[in-house]
This record gives sequence, structure tokens and C-alpha cells, in this order.
Amino acid sequence: MNKFLKYGLSLSLAAATFGATANDVISDQQRTNAKALISEALESDLAYSIVESLTTEIGARMGGSEAEARARKWGQELGNELGFDKVSIEQFKMPFWDRGDLSISLSKPYAQELYGTALGGGAASKGSVKSELVYFRSLDDLMKVTENQLKGKIAFVDGDIMVKSQTGAGYSQANQRRRIGWQHAERGGASALLVRSVGSDSHRFPHTGMMSSKDGDWASIPVIALSNPDADQLRRLHNLGSSLEVNLNSGAKWKGEVSSGNVVMDLIGSERPDEIVLIGGHLDSWDLGTGAVDDGAGVAITTAAAALIAKLPKRPKRTIRVVMFGAEEVGLLGAKAYAKQHEGELDNHVLATESDFGARSIWQLNSNVSDQATLLIDEIGKILSPLGIVRGGSDVKGGGPDIIPLDQKGVPTIRLSQNGMDYFDLHHTPDDTLDKIDADELAQNVAAYAAAIYLAADSDVEFRRKP
Repeated sequence: MNKFLKYGLSLSLAAATFGATANDVISDQQRTNAKALISEALESDLAYSIVESLTTEIGARMGGSEAEARARKWGQELGNELGFDKVSIEQFKMPFWDRGDLSISLSKPYAQELYGTALGGGAASKGSVKSELVYFRSLDDLMKVTENQLKGKIAFVDGDIMVKSQTGAGYSQANQRRRIGWQHAERGGASALLVRSVGSDSHRFPHTGMMSSKDGDWASIPVIALSNPDADQLRRLHNLGSSLEVNLNSGAKWKGEVSSGNVVMDLIGSERPDEIVLIGGHLDSWDLGTGAVDDGAGVAITTAAAALIAKLPKRPKRTIRVVMFGAEEVGLLGAKAYAKQHEGELDNHVLATESDFGARSIWQLNSNVSDQATLLIDEIGKILSPLGIVRGGSDVKGGGPDIIPLDQKGVPTIRLSQNGMDYFDLHHTPDDTLDKIDADELAQNVAAYAAAIYLAADSDVEFRRKP
């Protein structure tokens, strides 16, 4: 039996009729349906089957690539197969970056291959580059370089291995060396930049990721993330006073404009079809692994949750929309495109959230909604509590990365926060593969999403705060 199973109800029982309690934000019927959805989800392997299919049949799915296009077709076919009322692909244009081939090794004080990966937005080297390596203990130290101080040299920004935490605290700060380090290395005249990859693991799996542009411009030098053990090795050699030299050859480059797109799947509301409760995950992944944890799991969780709701005898009052966002990894491009393409109807988006923090169990429910809706979320929290989920804050912004453009436009959000203790061991690495996903934990996610989203979509409350 699933370790999260707390209820013995089935969807067939959900068809029973109960009268709503006066002044109650959730009726007896809705409560029964929610518990039935939880029970069904905990016994279902649908989400695991979805992520297994995506990672096996499609594999890695870089934003804008041929593989991502196959993933969109896969998503459209899945939505139709699962009985969504409307399934469409909304395309948009994007620039395409390709990492190409990379070789990198230490040549002084001795020869040793290094494990690195090009960072998104980085440039190709001018042939094979062999240069002195200049060590910087932190990004702050690199930021102090003067113009052309690094001319003809390769800079290396160290840092610390991220501390493992349930919330992923520390990622934002550590990520700055990945995002903006190149700007200071270029100002210093460096021929390339190496950074300690942003992750909490001790494996020789470097973490890739996108850098930030500056005034629309990208790096004109190679920018390479080194695995934590290789970064440790360079630090030790530096501390011994060794003269360091690195040889690298990178083929990373921009390859023009291509098409990407979002897969949009609707369960049409029975009473308020124009009002939308939006959930989703991002369909693309980095190209090093198969994107099971980031974010095949999120796509599977939200799609499976909506598919279970679709099996109820009656559609919820409001429309439930599942969006498989495209090109998230390379700059939230699908999320921005969705917000722009649906700009005229964002007032009708009553609530939004995304699953994009792995596949471990959900442990907390946060919200940023009106006072009336907060009462509903509090009640939803009580229904979810047997799943090991605690009610978090009621004034916590952010429903997930792809929800940021909607949040900025005033769309109310909730977040079902997952346990991220090992998320940054796998994040953006070759180790992001299906075997890292526990089927029972994935089912717990589906149970929480199915109950919470059903209750939100079937409610009459106004989620948006008054100006």
C-alpha cells in the first residue's frame, strides 16, 4: 500500500450527494470529492508513467531544439489521450544557443582532465586556448578587477559547495557567479572564465545553466562550469602556491532564431468557463540528462492531477488549464510568451501555480491570495495535512518560475513546496535521470495537486486581492 494512503474513498463514491454546510467555504460534497481524489492519486501510477514516457521516448529537450518540438507533439497527443476538452500548441520565436563540443584540462603543474560544461549564453573559444589560470576565491574578488588586468589569462571563480536544504536556500546567491561573473571577467580582458558549478553534490557532474545578458548582449568568451571536485582540486593547488595553466577548446555559440511553444490543455469549467485556474511545469530540459527531475516530474504531476479531476462525474465550476511551458531553462521564454499572448485575459486567471522543484514529497502550502480565499486555502491545508503537508504563509509571493510573469501582472498564486534537500545534487547535471524519482513520493504530489486545484476551481471565492 502507498505509504501516503490515508483515505479509503474512490471516485465512484464521490458521486454521492451531500448538502453544503452554511457559511462553509468547502461543502461536504467538495470535501468528499477532494478526499476521493487523494485516495485515487495515491493508488495511481499515471504520473510516473508520464515522466517515464517523456524521458524515455523524447529524452533531453533543449529549448528550441528538434527534441523539444517532438516533446510538444508528445504533450499534445497525451492531452488528447487523457480526455482534456481542448489541447493546443501556442508557438513563439526564440534564439537558439548550442553548447557544441568542449575539452578542458589542467596543463600545469601537471596534466589532468577537468570535468566542465559550457554555460548557456557563452561563446566559442578562438581555437584551442592555453593560458595561465588566475584564481579568485569569490565573485566579490573577481568584481574588483581593473580593466585588462586579466588580458591573455583565464579567470577561475571559486566559491563554496551549496549547503543542502529543504527549501534550496543559498541557490540564488551562489548562482550569481554563473549569471554575471562573465561580465567582470570580460571587463578584465580574460580569454575565458571558469566557475565552480552551482550545486550541492560532490560528484564530477558539472551543473550547467543560463547566464544573464547585459543590455541584451551575451558573453564573447567561453564560460565554463567546473564540477565541485575539480574546483576543490584547483583551490588546493592554488593554496599550495602552484602555478596553474589550463587548456580549453569550446564550440558553444548562438545559431539564430527558431520556434518553440507551449502546450496548453484545458478542462472547461461547468459554470464559469472563462475563469482559469492555471497549473503546469516546463517541458524543456537541459541537454546533459533526460530532465526527469527538472522538470519532467512537474509536467507529470500537474497533468496527472488534472486527468484525475477529469474523471469526476462533473467538471469543476472553473476551467483548469495545464500548461507545459517551453524554453524555461533558457530564460522563462515560454512563460513570457504565454503572458503576452494571453494579456487580454489575465484578469480571468484567478489562480496559478507550477511544479518545478523536483519529485520529492510536498511538505508545505503557501499562498498569496485575498482574505476570503485565504480561508479557503486554510481549509485546503487541513485536507492536505494527512499527506504530511503543513500550512505555510498566507502572504508568500511566487507560484514557481514560469508563474513569475503572471504574478507580476497580479494573478494570485499558491505554491505546494517540495522537499528540495537533494534537488541541487541533480539540477542541470547528467545525473538528472528517471531513476532518481520515487513513485510513491510522486503520487503524493499528484494527490496534493488534485485536491487543492479541484477545490480552488470548484469554489466561488475571489482569489484576487482588491487594489
